[in-house]
Amino acid sequence: MPHASDARVVFLDVDGTIMDEAARVADSTIEAVRRARANGHVVLLATGRAPGEVPDHVAAIGFDGAITAGGGYASIGGEQVLERTMDAEHTARMVSVFEEAGVDYYLQTDEGVYPTAHVHLLYADYLRRYAGETFEGIEPHEHPRVAPLVQREPLPTEGVAKAMFMGEDLGLFARISEGLGPDFHVITGTMPNLGTASGEVSRAGVTKGAAIEVVLPLLGFDAERAIGIGDSANDVEMFDVCGIGIAMADAVVEVRERASEFTTGVLDDGIWNAFVRHGLV
Repeated sequence: MPHASDARVVFLDVDGTIMDEAARVADSTIEAVRRARANGHVVLLATGRAPGEVPDHVAAIGFDGAITAGGGYASIGGEQVLERTMDAEHTARMVSVFEEAGVDYYLQTDEGVYPTAHVHLLYADYLRRYAGETFEGIEPHEHPRVAPLVQREPLPTEGVAKAMFMGEDLGLFARISEGLGPDFHVITGTMPNLGTASGEVSRAGVTKGAAIEVVLPLLGFDAERAIGIGDSANDVEMFDVCGIGIAMADAVVEVRERASEFTTGVLDDGIWNAFVRHGLV
């Protein structure tokens, strides 16, 4: 796949990078992505969300592909090029640890997400507190942002790329991490609606960074021509493999420590400013 000598490939996180906690996207972000692609650069999503969890208004911006479920899947031009999921044994072990800890969680697959009973109520509470939603005249499950997180049964036993668990007990993350052991990659939660002691679980070695290493040669780029932009714990490995890692204004410490440079916030033209700095627009 030939590119101009000055072409770059950009990997963009979604939550806290493209959109804020209320799912708002700056007009300048939309313009930056579309102009960069028109200028011959390649722009992909790199998100912890499952393929079906990417909001329609984000997908509508237009991208050349996506890394989803924190590296569990990757697609280029609508064609899936990577799938790294858990087998039935690992899924059962993970679910057992969650249930022993008494936490709510949801499983991410290529087909969708599978939440436990209280996940949608926890998310509705988050929307009330932080996104200003009132839910006047409707039940939480009727809200369009809450409905996808209503419990689905039965839970899948195979094909699970990642799981998200949620809670407020500050000892929860350590207990789950220790209970799962080295066969799993466990990080602190990257979406604020999951609670202060939330986390994400995938197979060991499944990260955004590992997926980028697979995707780069398929796109015809080397790592030095790659730019990663993010803010959360699941962006650490992305920064480790991209030639340039750009941290958003509110990035967590682990990301800031690995960043090559920094940009402004989601609604303060953060993506646009980064793209301008590197001559993409």
